[in-house]
Amino acid sequence: MSDICYEDDALACETMPSWSTRRRRFGVQRCSSMSPSEMRQTQDSEGICKRNKQEEYDFMNSASPPRSSPEGCSEGGDESLSVINEVVPSKKAARETDARPRYGVASVCGRRRDMEDAVAIHPSFVRKQTEFSRARWHYFGVYDGHGCSHVAARCKERLHELVREEAMSDEKEEWEKLMERSFTRMDKEAVRWEETVMSANCKCELQTPNCDAVGSTAVVSVITPEKIIVANCGDSRAVLCRNGKPVPLSTDHKPDRPDELDRIQEAGGRVIYWDGPRVSGVLATSRAIGDNYLKPYVSSEPEVTVTDRTEEDEFMILASDGLWDVVTNEAACATVQMYLNKKSGRGGGRRRETTECGDGKEEEKEKVVVGSRKNGKRGEITDRACTEASVLLTKLALAKHSSDNVSVVVIDLRRRRKRHVG
Repeated sequence: MSDICYEDDALACETMPSWSTRRRRFGVQRCSSMSPSEMRQTQDSEGICKRNKQEEYDFMNSASPPRSSPEGCSEGGDESLSVINEVVPSKKAARETDARPRYGVASVCGRRRDMEDAVAIHPSFVRKQTEFSRARWHYFGVYDGHGCSHVAARCKERLHELVREEAMSDEKEEWEKLMERSFTRMDKEAVRWEETVMSANCKCELQTPNCDAVGSTAVVSVITPEKIIVANCGDSRAVLCRNGKPVPLSTDHKPDRPDELDRIQEAGGRVIYWDGPRVSGVLATSRAIGDNYLKPYVSSEPEVTVTDRTEEDEFMILASDGLWDVVTNEAACATVQMYLNKKSGRGGGRRRETTECGDGKEEEKEKVVVGSRKNGKRGEITDRACTEASVLLTKLALAKHSSDNVSVVVIDLRRRRKRHVG
């Protein structure tokens, strides 16, 4: 039914606004018709409510500190509506700049009588908070003990903590100095710990002076969203596979390496060839943590490399010399690449861990892989695939008659697509 207009209301009827316009004006008049005290009370209550919601959102997403609350309604209705729209929180405010990388670990005793290797894995061991993002740093370390296993075990327990302490206190991120300080502190702790602990359940029983002949090599990698940092002290090795080609990120510290030979001789030491080059005819590596009786010929100072991450990076291998003595960088990368390409898209789950001891017997234990147990997407590398690739490398080393303990870590460096809730 059409509207009926009287003569007195003719003008009003001709200029009658639409229903949406009247509803908007009605809402504005309701806000602007309040008294000043009522407006302040409404402003405070709405501001507190919005702040609580914003703080709750930021807390759940680890975002930057909450923004200040908006001002209340003004005399102009349009301005009040625009202010209310601005306080809607953005769910993309906080982002994880780097997810935990996929990785796998395998460690076998091999043909040695005792297992003296140790492996340390600490995803997200450092979290750097910035205004709009939260960066995670990941730690991977392989320690090859000699003389006994307690120095390698001590490095496994403590070295990542020392690196974290130095990283949090160094805002400039000078990686070479940071790693040198961490390794120096670890070396002093290892020597001091051996002197104070007089008995332990290991073959050397930590009885001085026998424990002076105990040490460990260390190859450590810290992975950040932009960098790959490798610190090496000894003859373990880190190799990056980039675009299908091996890129060595460390250089073995062998006593016959020209610069190492010069350093040992300048310090008054000698390199004697006894089943290979050895410092004083004893140690087959020129740098290590511990080995107090061979100082200063054997140094604990690491060599540090800092490499920019690229989209062509595929994976990285950290391993003790039990692998690298018999397997080349090219062969190791080709083996892992072939296996990961074959197994990509398979999910995580349970795996069998094989430990081979000196008597030739193999002991199998079923373990749940560390990391995601969900089925991966097609083309995505999983923790299980990385673990099986590392096991394959240990079997390859044993097949090539490696006489040492073999420890391998395979780390998938390909960036995964992150899902953001819009």
